[in-house]
Amino acid sequence: MSEPLYVPVLPVRQHARMAYERLRPDIQASVAPLWNLPPSPGATPTQLGQAHWQKELRRVRGVHRRHPGWIDAPFAEAVQTPALAEILGECSALNHLLRPVTGPERDEAQQTAAMEIARRCGCGVGVRVRMPGEWDGAVAEAVGALLARVDREVPVDLLLDLGAVLPGRPDAGKEALRALDALVTPVGEWRTVAVLGGAFPHVTDDITRFGEPHEEPRADWDMWYEIRAARRERLSRLRYGDYGVQPPAALATEPGGGGPPWGVLRYTTDRSFVLCKVLNGGPDRTAGIRAAARKIRDLPDFRTAVASAGETWLRDCADGPMTDSEGTGTHTQWLWAGNVQHMTYVVRSLPGG
Repeated sequence: MSEPLYVPVLPVRQHARMAYERLRPDIQASVAPLWNLPPSPGATPTQLGQAHWQKELRRVRGVHRRHPGWIDAPFAEAVQTPALAEILGECSALNHLLRPVTGPERDEAQQTAAMEIARRCGCGVGVRVRMPGEWDGAVAEAVGALLARVDREVPVDLLLDLGAVLPGRPDAGKEALRALDALVTPVGEWRTVAVLGGAFPHVTDDITRFGEPHEEPRADWDMWYEIRAARRERLSRLRYGDYGVQPPAALATEPGGGGPPWGVLRYTTDRSFVLCKVLNGGPDRTAGIRAAARKIRDLPDFRTAVASAGETWLRDCADGPMTDSEGTGTHTQWLWAGNVQHMTYVVRSLPGG
């Protein structure tokens, strides 16, 4: 089974699963998501078995019939480890395509559970190494100690997670190279090595005017080019990953609780993230959303309506009638359309895509 070109970090949420489903078959074949369960603070084992995300988790399992991915519970509490291990073990056992994830900072029980699932299912295990800032050389020792406990027959994937890589983090590429130099070859033999970093910026009340496209530079893409320009031979098969159209902090958001009275249409170009904020209520809602979709559709970098289901949705929304709100979308639709266009464009921009 060939390894992916692109590793998007996605929540186990409806909009993310719908986006993965709507990728064209050739694009989906190049994508291996790192799925993340949301936090369940204080939940007992029984409550975890009945958690609101269980239905969506079953659907995520269902869409991985042909291509691999990883499944993680990054917000698990220590007392929840046995129950979550059983839940994630069922995901991996179903078709051996969803691989469990652990990390050097996880407690021993969680590490042991992930490694046992990987051994039993023969699917391999992902090692998620978080690096929100500068590289800490002591982490390499912790990763080495973790790998020493993995059965030799179990394939292991390195997921170097930089989190947000925005313009305020200009040294991200150099720090990633330091981490990769310390972790690749000297520490372990990896089946997949992926750098996960970057995402659309967090949108606040004052980041942009309603209906006006706002562009933010793609610092994550600059980081990727810097890493590739280093031409490390052992990194020739390095994979790219990011957080898609939501900031990393969105993974920790529990569903429900409402949101702002506005939404965001998102688009990805080679050098920028384009955001267009729209009102999600009131008499001008329909006209405002359609006008915003037209402005994105009319961008010089818009890739035509047949580029992906995301562009198709934007075109249809832009061309819809002002007297009917059908097709103007909701937060869920805006997110899945944004993720589809983003994931499709990333795959096509990578060598081999």
